[in-house]
Amino acid sequence: MRSFDDLVLSCAVTGAIHTPTMSPSLPITPEEIAEEAIAAADAGANVVHVHVRDPETGEPVNDFDLFDEVATRIRKESDAIVQPTTGGEPSSPPRERIGVVPRLAPEMASCNMGSINFGLYPLLERYDEFEHDWEEPYLEGTKDLIFRNTFGDLETILPVFDAHGTKPELECYDVGHLYNAKHLLDRGLLESPLHLQFVLGIHGGIGADAANLTHMHRVAEDLFGEQYSFSVIGAGRNEFPLGLQAISMGGHARVGLEDNLYLRKGELAESNADLVAKLVDLAAEQTGREPASPNQVREFLDLKGPDGTAF
Repeated sequence: MRSFDDLVLSCAVTGAIHTPTMSPSLPITPEEIAEEAIAAADAGANVVHVHVRDPETGEPVNDFDLFDEVATRIRKESDAIVQPTTGGEPSSPPRERIGVVPRLAPEMASCNMGSINFGLYPLLERYDEFEHDWEEPYLEGTKDLIFRNTFGDLETILPVFDAHGTKPELECYDVGHLYNAKHLLDRGLLESPLHLQFVLGIHGGIGADAANLTHMHRVAEDLFGEQYSFSVIGAGRNEFPLGLQAISMGGHARVGLEDNLYLRKGELAESNADLVAKLVDLAAEQTGREPASPNQVREFLDLKGPDGTAF
């Protein structure tokens, strides 16, 4: 694994998993999403991971005008690395989701390393009523949702990253996705060093526990040696334990309302910045590591810099 003393700390501000009923703090409009991203950066995040939603209903969408508006607003107020998703709304085909890269030419964007079942439907059990008509069928529909990212899809979308100088952050929801990344690296569709994101706790992917994080790290070590770095997402209540474990291992972490709505047991987070600040404090106290500046992260990950973007 590549060594970096400081911390790459990402914040995923809204995502496509949680619905407005689940938290009044979930940002919906472009203004809210940008404001949450800027505040998260002020709290210590050096990368802000961006999805967009219908401003009226909060439903996840792939609207590139909204992506452009959010990214432009963030850029005006913050030096954080703006990282749009190419996962978008997970039922959309990859060839549609990738459109954000040519539109924004971002420094970095997420890139999913394989197909999985993507079950959000267990969340239905927690709520008796929903604020919007779309929420219940959206969650129910994930019983039959395959989050599609085939080898053919990846052969199509990875050259789009390359053409626009955008670094892919490789989202690995299970161990097989690490082997997919190695296959694509061997074929020249990816270039080292890689930046991997271990995504633990999605219903359909690898479980969110310490042993699985250790296993993902060991496999990555075997496959990539010194040619990779990694970050971790721990879904739900596992956000802080797994994030802190990754940081103690020399890796990096992501927090945010996309992944977890709670600051602590029984207490909804009031903002993304609160989640960032908590992990910053835990990391400093227990590991001595602190967030790098955005420019230090750019140098470590070999990003092209904000002047090379289209926003």
